[in-house]
Amino acid sequence: MLSQASPKGVMPMNPPKCDDLDYIHFLIAAQRVFTCTEAARCSPKEKSPPAHDAFTRLLQRQPPDTAALWQEAKAFVKLREGLLILDDTTLDKPYARDMDLVSYHWSGKHQRVVRGIALMTLLWTEGQALIPCDFRVYDKPQDGKRKNDHFQTMLQKAKERGFQPEYVLMDSWYASLENLKAIVSFGWRFLTRLKGNRLVNPEGKGNVPIREVEIPGEGRVVHLRGFGFVRVFRTLSKDGEAEYWATNHLGMSEEKRAELERQGWGIEVYHRGLKQCCGVERAQVRKAVSILRHLLLALRAFLRLEVYRLRRGVSWYEAKASIVREAIRSYLAHPLHILQPTA
Repeated sequence: MLSQASPKGVMPMNPPKCDDLDYIHFLIAAQRVFTCTEAARCSPKEKSPPAHDAFTRLLQRQPPDTAALWQEAKAFVKLREGLLILDDTTLDKPYARDMDLVSYHWSGKHQRVVRGIALMTLLWTEGQALIPCDFRVYDKPQDGKRKNDHFQTMLQKAKERGFQPEYVLMDSWYASLENLKAIVSFGWRFLTRLKGNRLVNPEGKGNVPIREVEIPGEGRVVHLRGFGFVRVFRTLSKDGEAEYWATNHLGMSEEKRAELERQGWGIEVYHRGLKQCCGVERAQVRKAVSILRHLLLALRAFLRLEVYRLRRGVSWYEAKASIVREAIRSYLAHPLHILQPTA
């Protein structure tokens, strides 16, 4: 078969020298530096290895689509079991002065407002696996979308993909009436924290802040203003501060609530692993398309570490350390930096 000739005067394009998997596996193996330059330096030696420009073009090549994450994640979830958890984390960018998607956000890590990128993730778990299924970046100054808009978009997409979770879990930041009603419209149950000033009607005599309501250990059913009846619980944080919970499952026990709270903590574990093992906040790129593509590939890198943990029982940290350990072993067998005697 004859190859199709290029149009007259147009040079044929060379195929890209690196692809998504090259970058994903670089993120898995890298320890401290996660730049395109370092990715090129670490590429296997061959006749024409990719230069740093090849990795830069990879991050700019096409608009990022979170569907690529779902195509890999869907094999490891059970659509009609488990929990869907939605939360956000701030990717620290304290020194970024000319970087897209960076603005000021509250940081639970620093307990203050910091400069960074607000990454929202929809995570699936059955108590063991931590599978990211979708994500968004909160950038209201540019796209005008609220966190609640992203929340509802991801839940709608989860519904279209066939999810029927046991519960949807979220923090008080996402416990708006429109979010709660959206979950109920899908026929799902939720468990959420509530802020102490949310108004409830416990006795049918008028609305009062939930912090003023007497709540027994097993919880109680109250009317949440603007929503309907929910079962609420009161717990104490490690600091001794009162925390309030609400669910539309009116028969939920305190034991079940505590179990769901423990499982819901998995998204914090996921955030820590994503930052410490996948370089999600360390990319040195400035444009939104490159940042979003890096985030997508970092989540896909995390998915591989998580699946390896589930299959082999090897932690994310040990999986990364074992890669470097081989390099150290090779160096110790043939050390290069040897002091020669001068006398």
